Amino acid sequence: MFGIGMPELLLILGLALIVLGPKKLPELARALGKGMAEFRRATDELKDEFRQMEREIEDSSSETAAKDEPLIESRVEPTVSASTPEPEKK
Repeated sequence: MFGIGMPELLLILGLALIVLGPKKLPELARALGKGMAEFRRATDELKDEFRQMEREIEDSSSETAAKDEPLIESRVEPTVSASTPEPEKK
């Protein structure tokens, strides 16, 4: 967790208890927890929006590719046709 071990975490919590006092520390922890939960919700919503946009782009590009395929095939001219008579050999 951010490169902080258990001893460092206990020292930080002890200092916070001394500076803020036993009454303010639970309020601060609760507010911090709510803030982190809100941040997590916001990032999850943002990720979902990006995934949805990515799916829409993939769907539209596959639809466009499917529409363009017949056009590409119709432009290709056959090089040898089976119905064309071959020249006679002498």
